[in-house]
Amino acid sequence: MLKKLDELVKGETGLIKKVEGEGKFRRRLLDMGVTPGATVYLRKKAPLGDPIEVTIRGYELSLRKVEASLIYVEVSNGGEK
Repeated sequence: MLKKLDELVKGETGLIKKVEGEGKFRRRLLDMGVTPGATVYLRKKAPLGDPIEVTIRGYELSLRKVEASLIYVEVSNGGEK
């Protein structure tokens, strides 16, 4: 199932399929290792959903909700209910 990264629940893992956005904003995400084919794990989500903390390519990364909404992930396992 394809979801935006900001829609994942704590504990879900997925494979990045697409990164949207334009210009410097998209380039920044790609430079941080947020690229198609990378596995991402949602570690934490702030109470209001912003920011979120993910593990990608062996390191922890915090993203704002607006950034996470540009990243499409194919979910491979379920998280917390």
